[in-house]
Amino acid sequence: MKKFALMALALAMTLLIGCQQARDPKLPVGADFVLQSADGPVDSKALRGKVLLVYFGYTNCPDVCPASLASGGQALKALSGEERSRVKLIMISVDPERDSVKHLKEYTAFFHPEMIGATGTVEEIATLAKAYGAGYILQPKRADGSYAVDHTTSTYVIGPDGKLASVLELGAPTDKVVAAVRKLL
Repeated sequence: MKKFALMALALAMTLLIGCQQARDPKLPVGADFVLQSADGPVDSKALRGKVLLVYFGYTNCPDVCPASLASGGQALKALSGEERSRVKLIMISVDPERDSVKHLKEYTAFFHPEMIGATGTVEEIATLAKAYGAGYILQPKRADGSYAVDHTTSTYVIGPDGKLASVLELGAPTDKVVAAVRKLL
């Protein structure tokens, strides 16, 4: 009888595991993070229950970052106040050498006052970007000391459970971003 009970328990556990929502194997794994913003630490675990829109970029980006962040800002504006309270749009700087937390706050506020600009050490950013499948390469410095950073242009949609739910490519229309968020609210 004891053997039968153990087999039944094992079968039940197997069935329950099968009921969990499957993770899309094409998506990167993602990772939790604690980065710095002008308003203090940004801890993804403390943001559980919210949908996170995460974008890797930098403030000196001439065109791609402004376009992506404007799209994210428009999506936040399209949400109701109640919906917006359950969403965070976070720009993670891939250029921590130049992007101070103060500068990130000023830059992101231009696109939406609730957007968060965050950064960390070079090592933290590299590890986090790799976990999300985001790439970036600092280009050689020019004669004036400036440089560009080539980077992935995707926005990573993280569900309230902290798991990466989808990846939105550059140019995703506002309604697609809003739909991705609402699907998870």
